[in-house]
Amino acid sequence: MAGSLYIVPTPIGNLADITFRAVEVLKSVSVIAAEDTRRTSILLRHYGVNSSKNRLLSLHEHNQVSRTMELIKKMSAGESVALVSDAGTPLISDPGSYLISKAIESDIKIVSLPGPSAILTALTGSGFLLDEFLFLGFLPKKRGAMIKRFEQLRDSPLTIIFFDSPNRIKKTLNILLDVLGDRRIVICREMTKLYEEIIRGSISELASGLKENLKGEITVVVEGAGEGEIEVDVINDRILELIKKGERVSAIADQLHKELGVSKKGIYSLALKLNKK
Repeated sequence: MAGSLYIVPTPIGNLADITFRAVEVLKSVSVIAAEDTRRTSILLRHYGVNSSKNRLLSLHEHNQVSRTMELIKKMSAGESVALVSDAGTPLISDPGSYLISKAIESDIKIVSLPGPSAILTALTGSGFLLDEFLFLGFLPKKRGAMIKRFEQLRDSPLTIIFFDSPNRIKKTLNILLDVLGDRRIVICREMTKLYEEIIRGSISELASGLKENLKGEITVVVEGAGEGEIEVDVINDRILELIKKGERVSAIADQLHKELGVSKKGIYSLALKLNKK
């Protein structure tokens, strides 16, 4: 009887986020396939899982064909294999799809475990509509290709999520502002780790105000077209209401930015005009 291929998510930062079932599977399988065996061996030792060289094998874009054939042979002979990612759920912007497809062709049972995911962690903390969303993975490296990708999504109502690097995020924000216009955005950095940071605001605010030299892994969530639009009359009424209460213009801008998710700079300008009437 053939073995099974387990897809096992690993923590994206906080080691306490692994599931009991994931640890049980990692202890029970004959082989664990990982992109970076050095990193995975450290993780396995933390959970008391055997990480010997004959049990932990590398699987990456440069050896996936030969390694897949080796793993298929083992599973066909009755051994079970676990596929893990360096962090998070395997196969998402990660190698392994070739192994899965060949395992399916070989009638090997695929068992996909639920678990940590940078995508879902960022999405659920964003505050945006999540009935539908679009994951872009890592954006194109070339500016022109990135612009073209965003142009395709300019009018899409879907919430957009993608990965970016700390040394490029400022450039990405400026391109987003030029192509999509100003809308709400959330930047999630070092999620579940000690220095986790979630930065909220409009694209224009973060493009100009984001601190330099950010470090760590970054996941970006952008609201869909029209999602955050609020009628001008509603904004005006709230501004006038706060003016009557004696609130300062700067305080009004801060409050309505947090309350309605609209541009602080835009609220400030509008409040100045209404305050003069």
